[in-house]
Amino acid sequence: MDYLSRESAPYSEELWKGIDSAVVEAAKSVLTGRRFLPLFGPLGPGVTHLPIDGADKEEKFDDGIVRTVGRSYFEIPQLYDDFWLLWRDIEHSGKAGYPQDLSAARASADKVARLEDRLVFFGDKGIGISGLTNAPGVNKVKRGDWGAGETAYQDIAKGLTLLNDKGYYGRYALVMSPDIYLSLQRIQPGTGVMEIDRVEKMLGGRVLRATALGSKKAVLVCCEPQNVDIAVGQDFSVAYLELADLNHHLRVMETALPRIKRPEAIVAFE
Repeated sequence: MDYLSRESAPYSEELWKGIDSAVVEAAKSVLTGRRFLPLFGPLGPGVTHLPIDGADKEEKFDDGIVRTVGRSYFEIPQLYDDFWLLWRDIEHSGKAGYPQDLSAARASADKVARLEDRLVFFGDKGIGISGLTNAPGVNKVKRGDWGAGETAYQDIAKGLTLLNDKGYYGRYALVMSPDIYLSLQRIQPGTGVMEIDRVEKMLGGRVLRATALGSKKAVLVCCEPQNVDIAVGQDFSVAYLELADLNHHLRVMETALPRIKRPEAIVAFE
């Protein structure tokens, strides 16, 4: 079954390739969570629910019945945004012999990518999902003025020490809102070294900025798959919805679920 209804669209294979390429390219330019968190999948569009196992997961045996405790099931939410391609634009580009303007498809992919990152960092109360900044059990460290002195370096070192003391080793990533990221673009007095370079060296180079964080926020994550990942059912795809008033209605969509298994592997700077 062609659940995306692409076969019903009067498009050439070349146009579909252009749409798909534009969507993937636009999404990649925005997505931040996928740059540091492991991906689980794609599992396919038919996978609707997945478990999130806590550190205390175990099987309980009781009177011939075995049950798993420390495991919760969540629906993989669908993220989407719609756009239109106008019939006159398609006809004109075909007659003129130049590529179709796919700015609308790119804009929708941008919105869906931002939705995914918002889920990663903040979750969604409506579907009961927590994010990296607000999951119960996340470590909290008070953030000083990261635009002055060595405060940023000292706070981040404190967070890294906290993770190490709790036994979380492996790959680390620091993700900051743009304002904090820019405050580290300065030379540390007496060292001749950019503050951001010192932080990157401490963390092995995985220092990122994410517009989805808003402002004045930063998180440090031990980003191993046993701690946290992003489960993907249907990766970024484009569906054909309808022909209305001769124009074409399409949808950029995906299904994705951030899974925080061990919130103690995360430090949120507040």
